[in-house]
Amino acid sequence: MRAPAAWTVRGAAGVLTGSALGHTLWNGVAEPGAALAFATLITVGELARRDRREPLGRHPAPLGSAGALAYALLGQSAGQPTHHGVLQTVAVVVAAVLAGIVPHIARGRGPALDHLSRRVLTVAFAAACFQPLYNSGRLEQRVGQGPYLVGFLLFLLGLTALCDAVLAAALTGARTGRPYGPVLRDELRAQLGIGSAICATGVVMALGTAVAGLWALPVFSVPLLLTQLSFHRITAIRTTYRQTITSLARATEIAGCTRPGHSRRVAALSCAVGRELGLSERELTVLEYAALMHDIGQLSLVDPVPDGATAGLPDGEARRIAELGGEVARQTGVPAEVAEVVERQADPYREQPTAARIVRTVNAYDDLVGGSRHPGGSLAALERLRLGTGHEYQPEVVECLARVLARGGRGRVVPVPPG
Repeated sequence: MRAPAAWTVRGAAGVLTGSALGHTLWNGVAEPGAALAFATLITVGELARRDRREPLGRHPAPLGSAGALAYALLGQSAGQPTHHGVLQTVAVVVAAVLAGIVPHIARGRGPALDHLSRRVLTVAFAAACFQPLYNSGRLEQRVGQGPYLVGFLLFLLGLTALCDAVLAAALTGARTGRPYGPVLRDELRAQLGIGSAICATGVVMALGTAVAGLWALPVFSVPLLLTQLSFHRITAIRTTYRQTITSLARATEIAGCTRPGHSRRVAALSCAVGRELGLSERELTVLEYAALMHDIGQLSLVDPVPDGATAGLPDGEARRIAELGGEVARQTGVPAEVAEVVERQADPYREQPTAARIVRTVNAYDDLVGGSRHPGGSLAALERLRLGTGHEYQPEVVECLARVLARGGRGRVVPVPPG
């Protein structure tokens, strides 16, 4: 069901794009000055795209998104009515986005097709809700030009944000295989961040252009550009923080306590299982950090565990390593939830938080697959985990792990080869 939904979204965006471009080329461009100004703004917004970590970010080009929404909600320019309509709105947005992403594609960092499909359908939804009402005069008759119009635009933007979240969740679910509900929840939460700034800027641009003309566009672009810069700095800080934790986790490999790449494999596979279970983005972050640091307590051992495999240790020894690991994690300044997950690795799974259950299961799987004392491969390791579901491992987590492995690495599992 997920793949057909994704192709439906892409197909609808493609049909709408073709219809919009054909209609605009056949009938010409209404108010070409306004169309050129908004197209330039959207193109500049796409050129300012700086999300290098993942081409398909939630809002990789906020200025371009705000400009597209403003054009969709534009009813007047300097007091004069506009008549560009829904199809021209889509055509101008598509042409501007394509012009703006050419340099990114040349550098191999262009956006994915899903991002373009979302942009087309979201802008078309906003324009279809506003342009027919405005051009027919019914909107002015019912709400006028005062605060009621602002309230209507805010309500419409709320519906547009919901539409964008639904589309994003459908495409993300098809791409990653995650359950739709948790993905939609994450997308809605993301709308409260820079998504709110995008919507607010879009409304202000549309209203400002209606009164002051096209000169309002550069004026109202500055606050969003500053907001975008702040978000990029926050992202850079988080990236550096994650790299620091990853480097710290490698200390166990350098000291010979664990096999090369063990912590990174456990972290990648744990996140895939967490997505399968429907964890939120914040819970996945805690899970990733805890998985990277889950073996840090082994640095306190005088004699390293063979192959670094803690899954087969006596309960007392495993608990001592986990408690030491939790204490080390607290000293590094990671969130308290991360230290708790590390500290409770040796507890019975019924007493553990969900993240600890996941890390415990995935750690045991990697130990069983890679350790010289446990030959047999992936199937034998899963069978060993299923036999331990009575006390050691949560059955639901084991089955989620099996599903992730059966998909052959879907769910963003990034295998890290030894060495």
